[in-house]
Amino acid sequence: MDLPVTYLFVPGNRPDRFDKALGSGADAIVLDLEDAVEPAAKAVARTAIRDWIAAGPRGETPVLVRINDETTPWFVDDLELLRQSGVSGVMLPKAESAGQIARVAAALAPGGAVVPLIETARGLRAVDEIAAADGVRRLAFGTLDFAVDLDLSGDERGLTGPALAIAVASRCADRAPPIAGVTTEIADDDAIARDMAWARAVGFTAKLCIHPRQVEAVRRAMAPGEAEIAWAKRVIAAAGTAAGAAVQVDGRMVDRPVLLKAQSILDRALN
Repeated sequence: MDLPVTYLFVPGNRPDRFDKALGSGADAIVLDLEDAVEPAAKAVARTAIRDWIAAGPRGETPVLVRINDETTPWFVDDLELLRQSGVSGVMLPKAESAGQIARVAAALAPGGAVVPLIETARGLRAVDEIAAADGVRRLAFGTLDFAVDLDLSGDERGLTGPALAIAVASRCADRAPPIAGVTTEIADDDAIARDMAWARAVGFTAKLCIHPRQVEAVRRAMAPGEAEIAWAKRVIAAAGTAAGAAVQVDGRMVDRPVLLKAQSILDRALN
């Protein structure tokens, strides 16, 4: 099954937007109980999500719920929502231990998946055990909260090391490549493109979105360009005619890593 590339957040207290989110073209939607919902509206949001899910499936788009983290007064009630609604996917903010993952996974329907958000220094320190925990599908990097936790300046260079650590932990645990954090500029496609270029450079293959218009911008940013596709086709063609012999394309030796890179580009072009 193809992995989602775009994960679109929808405030849990705005049920009027749930179906619209499904129609946005996003690969997955995330009904949010955390940052998008003020404390006084948490209970209302839980009820709205429960009722909407109880009304039955609405297509093949995966639906996740982002709950509140374990340190908050809403965590226990959020777990109860998961148990009652039969949700199969959950996003856990400020994940910091495998024990937290186990507690959340136990509240999900059989075969349910957890997407832990790495958003703190403690979460990064424990990223290997979090990635390897039972029930984890893939990791996500909450860049905004992480920058606050470490009092980073906002220069993306401060996020490169942590992002690579998350990508490496994901690969070592045989998880899907991680999900990049949000871009706050809703209507700036260039900002999306820059952020996705950086995310791809550090091993991420998906992105959290905060507005439907970002979905298509992410998809365009993820798609290989014409020059990349043309190069990949030349590589595959040259390797196919070489019958195992050494071959060069554009003055560069084509070995196995180069061939795999070319195939990856063509695979992305087809998706």
